[in-house]
Amino acid sequence: MAVTTAQRTRIRRQMRGFVLIWTGITALMGACTFIAIYAAYGALNPAQPGARQNNIALPIATDVTPVALVPTTIPATLPPTAVPVTATTVATQAAIAQVAPTETDVPASPAPTQTPLPVSVTRFEPGIQVQYSLDLNPQNQDGWLRDVKEKLGLNWFKQQVRWADVETERGVYDWSKMDLVMPSAARFNLNVMITVLDTPEWAREPGADLTKVGPPANYDDYVNFVRAILQRYPGQIQAIEVWNEQNIDREWSSSKGLKATDYIDLLRRTYRAVKELSPGTIVVSGALAPTGFNDGVGAWDDFVYMDQMIAAGLLDVTDCVGAHHNGYNIGPNVPSDQVPPDPTARFRGPFDNPHHSWSFYSTLRSYASKIAAAGGTQKLCVTEFGWAVSEDLGGFPTGFEFSQDNTLQEQADFIIEAMNLMEEWGTVRLAFIWNFNYAPQAGWATDNDNVPYSLIGPGFTFRPAYDAIIQWSAERRARGIQ
Repeated sequence: MAVTTAQRTRIRRQMRGFVLIWTGITALMGACTFIAIYAAYGALNPAQPGARQNNIALPIATDVTPVALVPTTIPATLPPTAVPVTATTVATQAAIAQVAPTETDVPASPAPTQTPLPVSVTRFEPGIQVQYSLDLNPQNQDGWLRDVKEKLGLNWFKQQVRWADVETERGVYDWSKMDLVMPSAARFNLNVMITVLDTPEWAREPGADLTKVGPPANYDDYVNFVRAILQRYPGQIQAIEVWNEQNIDREWSSSKGLKATDYIDLLRRTYRAVKELSPGTIVVSGALAPTGFNDGVGAWDDFVYMDQMIAAGLLDVTDCVGAHHNGYNIGPNVPSDQVPPDPTARFRGPFDNPHHSWSFYSTLRSYASKIAAAGGTQKLCVTEFGWAVSEDLGGFPTGFEFSQDNTLQEQADFIIEAMNLMEEWGTVRLAFIWNFNYAPQAGWATDNDNVPYSLIGPGFTFRPAYDAIIQWSAERRARGIQ
């Protein structure tokens, strides 16, 4: 049927009306959508003025590789994990950025720095032996350790832990001394080396001479005690010396005698236990006493016993080889076969009877040579060194006649010279001055053999060695050595 002109005109008007109505509806829907998006954005964006603060969890990637934790005070820095950049990650990051706090909301955290574990450090570091505060007063303990850190400028201190005083019965512990010392060390950011020795009666061999220190009947009892220490103070102990002067009978009184193989058995078991619990902790073999006596019953000469330990596997079960040398009346740079004559010396041992045990130089240099000759890379940890002096004491312990020949100034000079030598040799990892505070805590008793070595003289006066160490540490810091 033909469409007239009037009909076509009416159809066009109807179409224009439909288009206008549809356009209006579309515009209205777009406006509603825009308002909804704007409202949602304002709710999500905490920076938007007047916006509500909602706790909204946005989807983020949760594929995180678990990291095994090692008990240590030193944080380990892990390498960044590579993440592929995709459209999804970009969108997720954009969404997170909308709700992430700004720099003014949360202070920026510094990037972690990688600090090596104690066992992996090779540079020379000095420390000092400190006796715990006998009254168990935290303020007094802090006073001793504050001096070590802030005045003497040392980063390490050594503490003896006598097993017999702590585990008085199997599984019954008195941690009072260590609970005093360890928090104080943490407050001053000090590295701690402990020497664990002295078996309690319940763990000694049947028929043991209890007037002397000796090993346990079952070495695993000692190992379990070391485990208990590490579990109570995780990450707080940077070095452990396993026993002390085991080449002399008064320190290793055993029905089996003075056998290096027995000591290495104890060391091996302890080494494995420490590495299981705290791999970064330095395990130090017990330091030997330089005796000059060698009957194999009362004592072994330290050179002979060192050879026996190496033959028994010492270098497989220690990170650092322990050593002692408390100087007599010659300096630290004097070899035993080159002692200059001194007719004024009242103690004649080094002058009339040459032997390496008199000489700091010959003892430590020979230990290092023995380790190297056996193929070892271990350094020495000198867990005691110092020079006795009785000039200001008015007396001296029996057997310490040599302390009369040393002046207070020589004590200072010898300690500084010894530290410089050990650093120069490159064969010493740690060295602990013997000692800081035993004299005042013993009332400067002239029959106490720790008193002549102390840095603190009668009346709490500081001996010249105290100021000399302060100056030595300051000069190292000025050279950038911490």
